[in-house]
Amino acid sequence: MPGHARRILPIILPALLAAACSTTRETAVSPRLGIPSNAGSYKVGIPYQIDGTWYYPREQPDYDETGIASWYGVSFHGRQTANGEVYDLNALTAAHRTLPMPVNVRVTNLDNGRSIILRVNDRGPYARGRIIDVSAHAAELLGFYGAGTAKVRVTFVSRAPLPNGTMPSDTPVAIATALPAAPTGEVRMASLNPVPGVAVMASAPVAAGPVAEASSLDPLPAGQPTGQVTEVAVPAATNIYVQAGAFGMRTNAERLKDRLAAAGNLFVSSIDRKGQRLYRVRIGPFDDVSEADAALARLVGLGNNDARIVVDQ
Repeated sequence: MPGHARRILPIILPALLAAACSTTRETAVSPRLGIPSNAGSYKVGIPYQIDGTWYYPREQPDYDETGIASWYGVSFHGRQTANGEVYDLNALTAAHRTLPMPVNVRVTNLDNGRSIILRVNDRGPYARGRIIDVSAHAAELLGFYGAGTAKVRVTFVSRAPLPNGTMPSDTPVAIATALPAAPTGEVRMASLNPVPGVAVMASAPVAAGPVAEASSLDPLPAGQPTGQVTEVAVPAATNIYVQAGAFGMRTNAERLKDRLAAAGNLFVSSIDRKGQRLYRVRIGPFDDVSEADAALARLVGLGNNDARIVVDQ
């Protein structure tokens, strides 16, 4: 099945590896037994490195990204998640590399328009070409359980209550809800323009990263995972690219393109973003995820650890 990912603990911690339908994931402990039903705590986490790539968990009330999703299931049912909760393959949960835990996100399948709210309570996926790992039941609801992967948009919704029903005391006041279609232009986390129908209230900027401009729309009530599937408008077609980098100067983009020429037919495209012209080094578009995975592997093999899969119009 496509969407194989590899999940391990940060390099400063011991890791136990196990296999799953669409991913190999970290387990903080092996325990299917002895985990209280109300286990779990609010957690941001510290920076960690996997296969030469650094990840920086942080508050991201403006998070809005498109890419490829995968799912994980029975091999991890009953195991402890990264914030101490218990993974249930029938629950409406997900794993993300850098978002705090627990938070609610809206995940929209850009192929069929199905959109649901999920609770992020785990870390991963660490496959370079994936942006979120959802539970098996969530994959069923989103319509990609059989395929293993899907083009998705993931948008921050709200802080989520802890398993005991309380809200973390250090939760900032920041809520955003969205029923997103795919963005037009470059796909970059925390730098997308407001999308019609998306409301954002951003808290004060955090030092770890930029905060997107707030929409003028009033925020909608924050949602909780209920299993309700919403049908939303999505473009008739979206494309899969592998992006090696984006630069403010075309000469830098051309230099990277030349250095990575052995990976295939790279090209430089430009886009205007908030008054600045960016030059993107890309390869594609690809018809399916496996082709993009192969191109991504070629770029990484040439030393381009920052390469990633993006979904664009």
